[in-house]
Amino acid sequence: MLVQLGFERGFFDSSLAMVRQIDGDLVIMAATKYQFHSRDPFPPGILDSAKNVAGVASVLPLYASWQEFFWKDPAGDKVYLVQVFGFDPDRPVFLMPEIREEAARLKREDAVIVDRRARGFLGMADAAGDTEINGRTVHVVGSFALGPDFMSDGTVMMSNATFTRLFPANPANPANPANPEGAAALPVEIGVVKIAPGEDATRVQQALQAAVPADIRVLTKRQLVAFERDFQADLSSAGPIFWMGTVVGFVVGLLISYQIIYTDLSDQLPQYATLKGMGYETSYLVRVVIEQAALSGLAGYVPAWLLCLVVYRVIGEVALLPLQMTWQLTLFSLGLTLAMCVISALLAIRRVIAADPAEIF
Repeated sequence: MLVQLGFERGFFDSSLAMVRQIDGDLVIMAATKYQFHSRDPFPPGILDSAKNVAGVASVLPLYASWQEFFWKDPAGDKVYLVQVFGFDPDRPVFLMPEIREEAARLKREDAVIVDRRARGFLGMADAAGDTEINGRTVHVVGSFALGPDFMSDGTVMMSNATFTRLFPANPANPANPANPEGAAALPVEIGVVKIAPGEDATRVQQALQAAVPADIRVLTKRQLVAFERDFQADLSSAGPIFWMGTVVGFVVGLLISYQIIYTDLSDQLPQYATLKGMGYETSYLVRVVIEQAALSGLAGYVPAWLLCLVVYRVIGEVALLPLQMTWQLTLFSLGLTLAMCVISALLAIRRVIAADPAEIF
């Protein structure tokens, strides 16, 4: 159960890592966008309307893609899909200090910074110099530490101008036969809004929602995180799989615990019968069995918890997932373990309750 719960927590943490790094109080996105990692852009002119709303300090466009950018391994010839974000280098829209420090380098034409914690086969950890994205040479000018998730193996950051040039559907892409001179404007994926100091976020959110078309949604950052978490928990397959693994572990542990407790009670049935013959009430015998089951659960939980620390570390380094033992995870799994043992004891104790001292002796 600890392993399954750890994977489930790591799945959510990795899926929400980029969302949590957005530096904004509010976000603007298409109402039909069903998750953060799905491409569903809207016209950039909508952001111009948002800038005129009272209480809005700034509105910045964030360009993003998850299925259109192919990264070439610098040390080989293979290409892989990566997630790409484009923004104004003078006004970064992410909280990560490394991105803010190196954003100025993105002003170079076709300059990018890459995730050095991306999966190893992408070659981003040691990437330096030049490689290719969508068949065009790009210059790797820096790196940051983020890590992959279940949707993408690596992340590339670039300026909005470079994003526009490299986007395959854009006529300005040199790989496009219909390439004209200059860069054609692309739709925006996310509008990142900062509200003025002292302004009420709820009021500004409502004003923004009224100022944009009905097919545009305005969310607070907290709502965006909850929006993505709800999708992963309810609609994606990974979340339910890990919960099902936890349920299976609980049921299997329940059966094993029941077998152990039942066998132990069968071996000690004469002793329990003797206690009943001496006048001890059934409630006392039930309490003794439950306490024994709880102590057995604690005795098994401690080494399992210590072993999981090793498992988390090894799997976290191999799979590049944020597997961490937390107090919440510890207490929740401990509660499941004790519940499993107590339920097993309650099922097995029927034999003690029904024991008749006269029949046994």
